[in-house]
Amino acid sequence: MNFIYQYDLHFVVRLLVACVCGVLIGIERKNRAKEAGVRTHCLVACAAALMMILSKYAYDDLTGELIKLDPSRVASGVASGVGFLGAGMIFVYKRTISGLTTAAGIWATAGIGLAIGAGMYILGLASTIIVLLVQILLHVNARWLRRPKIKRLDLFCGDEPEMQQYANGVFHELGIAVSDLSIKKDASAGRMEYRFYLEIPAEVEESDLLARFSCDCNLIMNE
Repeated sequence: MNFIYQYDLHFVVRLLVACVCGVLIGIERKNRAKEAGVRTHCLVACAAALMMILSKYAYDDLTGELIKLDPSRVASGVASGVGFLGAGMIFVYKRTISGLTTAAGIWATAGIGLAIGAGMYILGLASTIIVLLVQILLHVNARWLRRPKIKRLDLFCGDEPEMQQYANGVFHELGIAVSDLSIKKDASAGRMEYRFYLEIPAEVEESDLLARFSCDCNLIMNE
């Protein structure tokens, strides 16, 4: 009886470790206000670990020369089950796709649960750390991953010789690079058209740039 108790207790420890790993991943997702949070990731990890334990150990009492058991059979169903769960996290609106990373995170969490359920603690914990690092360091808002925004800036103003010099000063102050410039004079309207092709740093708000010219000319910004 004592042996059975210790045997089951060892499985309970695996479930608890899997839950902790799921909670850690879920906290990161919840802090970013994603669809799946702490409870979802915790349950996925716990259920995956449980399925692996059942798949690997639940049929040890079935022995015989003609009985052949596949310890991966029950656990293999986790992948398809989590696939349906992850699909519900993905939303497509026009050209925008959201929830893809969360769905992948749920799939990874299930894999972590399977690993811990199989007794591979180091592999499961290492995978948890890797998932967290990927979610944090490679996030779309990570400053070191941001690329400059390529924009076209059209300025329509009066025949003001100092406008180009003023614009270059604004670009220099904001750290904006000018890749191309064309100037056209509309004699009938008595105004100049300056067309700048800019590389705008990701941290620069377009509204800040527009505000610099709002008092001097009409501004149009296009992709």
